[in-house]
Amino acid sequence: MKRHCNIRSLIFILISCCLIPLALFSCRKKEDSNTITIAEQYGLAYAPLQIMKAKGFLEEMDSSIRVNWVKLANTAAIREAVLAGDVDAGFMGIPPFLIGRDQKMPWKIAAGLSRAPLGLVVPDGTIQTLEDFTGARRIALPQPGSIQHILLTMALDRKYGDPSFLDAQLVSMKHPDGMNSLLSGSVQGHFTSPPYLFQEEDQQGFSLLLSGEEAFGGPFTFIVGAVTEEFRESHPLLYSRYLEALEMAVDYLKESPRESAQILAESYGMEPSLIEEYLSRPGMVYETEVRGVEEFLGFMKRTGMIHHIETADEVFF
Repeated sequence: MKRHCNIRSLIFILISCCLIPLALFSCRKKEDSNTITIAEQYGLAYAPLQIMKAKGFLEEMDSSIRVNWVKLANTAAIREAVLAGDVDAGFMGIPPFLIGRDQKMPWKIAAGLSRAPLGLVVPDGTIQTLEDFTGARRIALPQPGSIQHILLTMALDRKYGDPSFLDAQLVSMKHPDGMNSLLSGSVQGHFTSPPYLFQEEDQQGFSLLLSGEEAFGGPFTFIVGAVTEEFRESHPLLYSRYLEALEMAVDYLKESPRESAQILAESYGMEPSLIEEYLSRPGMVYETEVRGVEEFLGFMKRTGMIHHIETADEVFF
């Protein structure tokens, strides 16, 4: 079966649009203040950030600390905000972080945040294997270069020896739009993450075709926290306290799941009992350890998505 349109070319076009101006940008020098601006995205994988914000863990350490929270739509928006000097710390999947770093983004990984189930959900009966995605059948995922996209290409490379095997079947959608399109039949697959993954799996007539761990070959960190090199150098004490506050938020989620669900319910517009049940599902792990960078980097270098990063050690503080 011939597949046309290489999505890796699309990745490079999107990267060029957002990141080629790196040579023209320089991060604006941050005022010497006790302030940190943190960019987050939506999803249960980011739950420690909502806990950290609601509990004020960082501010409690020092009353002079000011935390600015911004919620951005995707990693591209976070990268642009970092380049503009408007964000000090941002959270995202490992592959989009690596793409940014490969294009000379001035950031490194400071900590992990979470592992979580990811996967490709399909309607029962219609799609039984990846080869069933033919013709007008489409798979929705966030964007080229997203962790969902890279995981799918890893599975295709392992099974068919061709990471671009389903390029022509992929469409970029935000998670809520992808879920609505799957449930309405507009697309026949959605590669997504919690809570959307759980909501889709709980729908009668839908099931998981491919899990993230199957695609990757084992456990991996879903979300990592990147910090700009300038911020770490100019605010060493605040950087240290920031990491401590992240640990406190992760510990709070583990030790107080019911209280955490109450805090998160308003952020996600869901019942606390449902949030608590989601937090307890297999694979939902909050930790600052980072797993899987070497494997993602090796695959992305081999398939031509990464060119300049030589070793995983380069991307960590």
